[in-house]
Amino acid sequence: MILGMKKIFILAIILALFSGCVSNKTSPVDKKAAGKTEIITVTGGDIQGILNKDGSVEIFAGIPFAAPPVGDLRWKEPQDVIPWEGILQADHFAPMAMQNQTNWFYNILFNLYTHQKTSRTYKAHMSEDCLYLNVWRPAKASETPLPVLVYVHGGALTGGQSWYENYDGENLCKSGIIVVTIAYRVGIFGYLADSQLREESPYRTTGNYGLLDQIKALDWVCKNISAFGGDAKNITIAGESAGSSSVNALCASPLTKETFRRAIGESSSIVEETPPHTFRTMEAALKMGEDIKKEFGVKSVEELRKIPAKKLLKSRFVNNSMTVDGYALVEMPFETYKKGANHEQALLNGFNKTEAKAFTFFTKVTMKNLAELLGGTFGDRTEEFLQAHPVKTDKEAKALYDDVFAAVCFTRPHHEWTKAVAAQGRPVWEYYFTQENGEIGSNHSGELIYAYRNVPRRKTYTERDYEIENIMSSYWVNFVKTGNPNGKDMKGQELPVWEESSASGGKLLEIGEKCGMREDPYVGIYEFLR
Repeated sequence: MILGMKKIFILAIILALFSGCVSNKTSPVDKKAAGKTEIITVTGGDIQGILNKDGSVEIFAGIPFAAPPVGDLRWKEPQDVIPWEGILQADHFAPMAMQNQTNWFYNILFNLYTHQKTSRTYKAHMSEDCLYLNVWRPAKASETPLPVLVYVHGGALTGGQSWYENYDGENLCKSGIIVVTIAYRVGIFGYLADSQLREESPYRTTGNYGLLDQIKALDWVCKNISAFGGDAKNITIAGESAGSSSVNALCASPLTKETFRRAIGESSSIVEETPPHTFRTMEAALKMGEDIKKEFGVKSVEELRKIPAKKLLKSRFVNNSMTVDGYALVEMPFETYKKGANHEQALLNGFNKTEAKAFTFFTKVTMKNLAELLGGTFGDRTEEFLQAHPVKTDKEAKALYDDVFAAVCFTRPHHEWTKAVAAQGRPVWEYYFTQENGEIGSNHSGELIYAYRNVPRRKTYTERDYEIENIMSSYWVNFVKTGNPNGKDMKGQELPVWEESSASGGKLLEIGEKCGMREDPYVGIYEFLR
């Protein structure tokens, strides 16, 4: 694997999603709500949401889809939701899953870069009691059931939350879809594996509790979305970064058959024979589980369950990977795809221009050490690779290093996902996001605000950014509605034609200052990664 960057990789993902400190309150959905919604009955009881400021969208936040995974339910499959009395007021987002917070130095840098103090995620409350979801729907009733988008957040499987502004569903749902964002256990609470836990499980599973939470949430959506006016037979699942890896896993899981129709994956995949991240062998997972018990001086999971959650977060071992557990995943995903047993009937996926920058920021690359840094990736083909991709300056060396990092961790996994689904005769559309702006730009996660129609209205963005927002979010909405991103944008204008991967000979749609079909810029690197 490239460059020994695992620790920086984890840090950068977490840094890209949230920053530190904790308060004792969850975040209100909208402090200037226009009123309350009608009462809706779902699994567990009655709920009542709120209207957004102009009354065009109904928001139901903090809906429990499973029992709190606390006490004896820590490290167990998600259980059915516990019924409640009266009407649950769904006007606050629930606490985010237990996760490590970044230190003060990175908080300062991140706040300056992203205006994080203005975010509702700033100083957000954490809890093991985290299995909740949020629903946005148009306030105006539809004569027919609405298509549904279910979004899985990213965060390296160690952090993140379901209600970050970048993928808030309010603006997107105005186009005539229902948006659902789901939470799941992360880190040591979501991906710890242990042989004792496997023995006590009725399904003999361990190590995929976060993935099982996602499956439980998807099951809840299938059973309850009709109460919101949604079409349970027209569900698209979507995710970014580790959320995209999770979507890939959901596509391969036997437990999700017939729970959704289509998939959107942004900047991560686990379909390769050896996924570059967010996946590990069960042997490695169980070894880490034993190491964690030794770390805390315990011999049983019963003792481990008694350790306070905040103390467990201090573990030096990072649980940031799914595994083949024989239940949620019965084989490596690439094997499922080879058999054609994956579930997505259509796929929209892709990556960004500068995926690597955040992860390689602290890595010093020069012409002198470039070959050494790339040796772990190309082995005895390193010299051949460098002859095919010559560099003349340290700046060029760093740029090449970044391209290789991006190809290994992000772009080639999507290239393989596209090929796998296209080989089955199913439609695939792949994108390449290149839009720059005064903030994150085309870095990892930079496309989110455009795809989910949440580009901020401030000076760091131009009129072109809002044009790209309209184009990209229209592709996403069209895909959710029909399974094809092409057609008209939200203003009624024809979108640039996005050709299917098979029909275009494997080309991508560039989305940025230019918007049109082009070759994958990383093909020359893929040839050396076989």
